[in-house]
Order: sequence, then structure tokens, then C-alpha cells
Amino acid sequence: MTVKTIQLNSPLTIHGETIAALTMRPPKVRDRLIVEKGSGGPAEKEARFIANLCDVAPDTIEELELADYIKLQDAVNDFLS
Repeated sequence: MTVKTIQLNSPLTIHGETIAALTMRPPKVRDRLIVEKGSGGPAEKEARFIANLCDVAPDTIEELELADYIKLQDAVNDFLS
């Protein structure tokens, strides 16, 4: 599988850099295992999982508009189907 580029409806500005899209790689079993070993509830774990796949800090994912986060969730689900 190839990476997916997800265009954001609401670009973010993080550390002076505007992020208009995120690139997500296909998940591996180790990605899920790493996240499951961490603390937090299911939503926090999912956000960390997505951050890892997009190679960004979890804080970046937390700043997304919910509509953009749902697009990332859909991208993960596409990889898993």
C-alpha cells in the first residue's frame, strides 16, 4: 500500500509552519502495539496512533478541526479494509 495525503479543510499553523495536508503511511502491527502499551483512554490512543502514522506530534492532531480528524480516521479505515 502507498501513503495517503489528506488535505485539511482548516490548515493548521504549528511553530510558524502552515500545515495544509498530512501524509499518512499504512499502519503496521507494531504501531498498534506501541499505542496500546501507552496510557489514556481509547480516543487518546487513537489520536496517538494517527499522529504516529502521520509522523507528527500528538499535539498537532489534537489541534485539528473535528472534520479533518474524521478524514484521518477514514484514511486509517481505508488502510484496514
